[in-house]
Amino acid sequence: MRRRTAVSAVVAGVIFLLVSAAGFYTVFVDRGAEAREQQAVAEVDPLTASIEVAQQRLQEVPGDYTTWAQLGSAYVEQARVTADPSFYDKADGALQESLIRRPEGNDTALTGQGALANARHDFAAAADLATRALAINSYNATAWGVLTDARTQLGDYPGATEAVQRMLELKPGLASFTRASYDAELHGDLAGARSALEQALDITQGGAGEAYCRTYLGALAFATGDLEGAAEQYTAGLKARPSDPALLLGRARVLAARGEETAAIETFQAVVNAQPLPEYLVEFGAYLESQGRAADAEQQFALVETVRRLFVASGVTDDLSTALFAADHGDPAVAVAAAQAEFDRRQNIDSHDAMAWALHSAGRDAEALPHAQQATALGGASALFLYHRGVIEAAVGQIDQARASLAEALDTNPDFSPLHAPRAEGLLESLGGRP
Repeated sequence: MRRRTAVSAVVAGVIFLLVSAAGFYTVFVDRGAEAREQQAVAEVDPLTASIEVAQQRLQEVPGDYTTWAQLGSAYVEQARVTADPSFYDKADGALQESLIRRPEGNDTALTGQGALANARHDFAAAADLATRALAINSYNATAWGVLTDARTQLGDYPGATEAVQRMLELKPGLASFTRASYDAELHGDLAGARSALEQALDITQGGAGEAYCRTYLGALAFATGDLEGAAEQYTAGLKARPSDPALLLGRARVLAARGEETAAIETFQAVVNAQPLPEYLVEFGAYLESQGRAADAEQQFALVETVRRLFVASGVTDDLSTALFAADHGDPAVAVAAAQAEFDRRQNIDSHDAMAWALHSAGRDAEALPHAQQATALGGASALFLYHRGVIEAAVGQIDQARASLAEALDTNPDFSPLHAPRAEGLLESLGGRP
């Protein structure tokens, strides 16, 4: 299952700051300068503008606890957009300042802290913070979004569905529709997932909102082998937000699947130049490896640990990607240790899959199989998870089950991985072909 980065649960606060911008400038500048100030705001991206507005507001009214909370939430979003983990520390400081200014009844700051905890992969803390915020204000739709994300990552899927339904009731909009889409996808309801994203798209006005919706409409198409549909969504999204890294990543995957090596490499390179996230570096390296460019692949892989250390220094824990990377690159001890650490924190389909693949890499397939089965039990199993299960089933001698799993993986998405899809085909053939 692809891990979707939920549209920020703090978008409401960012939007509030943007809406407030015109009024803020009207108060503090003369009429002749007002148009120039508003034009200056328009020339920077909305998120940066929202941060600048909040900072200027706090220079005038440093005791404004609400704006401190909104600034912290905007920093969380800025970290996501820029892949710069230093914004997490800024977010932490602003949110703590809000709580210092108003320690009781401050559901906005608690919600922001919950979003920050989710971003740092401390999902149990995020769930607790969101619950505390909702105890203060049960009508806080943003807090319900934070709780949805936390419960999803903790593997509490019924609880996540309940939370997102409450969010939809309170505030049907981009943040709630996109979460509803992911919830449907996890349960195998791809039509419902697509419908929810299309509803979200209908209410966007271009820019980041449209880019987000197009990214995941494209991902849904790609996950089912619809390369044309995926390409259309990514192209449309890039018209709304040129150079968006997530959209470029989708385009790179389509180009790779079509065999357009030069264009795929150029596009992957643009992605990692803009956002050198560990998972992006690993994916680019895997593609280079699949094309026989081992030295180039190693250059990407060598950056992974450096970038990961930067995130750890800012409080971000991601043992999941560490486990999968180590399992795929011949380090089973590290893979198992990282997978176990992640599994101890949360038991969802992603951590079950990582545990299964790590144990398989260590030759512990009998232990791996129950995890592989859990990873594919929810209803919306990805081709990669099905491939992992098929490999493990073959290793324990369950040949018929392995053939079925491998065939299902390739039927779901024949281009699910530039490295593993060909291996799935080869293993299936060696086991006697399709059942």
